[in-house]
Amino acid sequence: MLIGCLTALLGALYLLAVGAVLGPFLLRPRSRPGALEVLMAGARRLTALERRRRSAFFGDRFPEHYKASDQKLLRYLAVRCYTGLLCAVVIGLLGFGAVLAGLVVVGAARDTLTWDQLLIQALLGGVLLFLDLQGLHSLAALDTRIARECFGPSERELLQRRVDELSTSRAAVVQAVDAERRRIERDLHDGVQQRLVALAVLLGRARRGRDPEQAGALLLQAHEESRGVLTELREVAWRVYPSVLDSLGLEEALGGVAERCGIPLRTEFQVGAALPKPVETAAYFVVSESVTNAAKHSSASAISVRVALSGTLLTVRVEDNGTGCADPAGSGLTGLRGRVAALDGVLHVHSPLGGPTTITAEIPCA
Repeated sequence: MLIGCLTALLGALYLLAVGAVLGPFLLRPRSRPGALEVLMAGARRLTALERRRRSAFFGDRFPEHYKASDQKLLRYLAVRCYTGLLCAVVIGLLGFGAVLAGLVVVGAARDTLTWDQLLIQALLGGVLLFLDLQGLHSLAALDTRIARECFGPSERELLQRRVDELSTSRAAVVQAVDAERRRIERDLHDGVQQRLVALAVLLGRARRGRDPEQAGALLLQAHEESRGVLTELREVAWRVYPSVLDSLGLEEALGGVAERCGIPLRTEFQVGAALPKPVETAAYFVVSESVTNAAKHSSASAISVRVALSGTLLTVRVEDNGTGCADPAGSGLTGLRGRVAALDGVLHVHSPLGGPTTITAEIPCA
């Protein structure tokens, strides 16, 4: 705090001296940019000194990538000068009170003070000491708050950023759910429903037929069609949610994706701890959707999947050797991005012309 008082005095002298010299130049529009740059050069050094003081004596850690605006730095330096000089006054009063307390002790030792006077002095001294220490505590808290607002995002900025992220991720999740519902409806209508209609037609022909051989052939064809319907239903169920994910875990579920994939798929699974269920679900759908897109649109001949857990961060990486040009704004990848963002994760898509396409999801598990 004492060093802060000295740096505040230095900042006040700098603002008064340099401000007085550069004042006429700051008032002129033509010379204002140059004068402001000269003023900010020293202001940046003084705020950097304050930043090092906070880090050395208070243990504050500020984000290196955050750059405060010139207006924010000047405002911080002005407020810091005020609080630092006020803190010097409070510390001076504390020292003056310590001297008075010493005189009272000396007077009590020499019996020059009566007990009534000594009690009154002790009572007033205790009250003033409490107010003085409370003032120091409040000034230290104010110093901490303005430093954090200058050298890092303020609480309001962090809150607004968090609100924006949650609003965006919520809208993305709603869109992804709607897109998934439309896809399920399309799969059921165009796939399963058409097969069931064909099965009903075959059974109807077999029931009305009079030729036993023709009826047997129709029943055999209907049996094959029913097997196709079951396979189609199983595929739709897997796309909605794989039950093996709950019973056997993420690794076995990814093995099912590899079995159903028509392209050679190599899976590398490096997870040594249990994952939260929402994280497992998001990781599965990232792999499933990416593999499906690669098989349908990329003309790839090989796909590799790597799932690794490093600390509390799960990284899912899907790469194919296809032609590239995957659209990050497409409905499938947008849905994946919303699903990952809902867990405070990020999804990166790198797909240059000619390939390869790499989709990387980073999902926190904490």
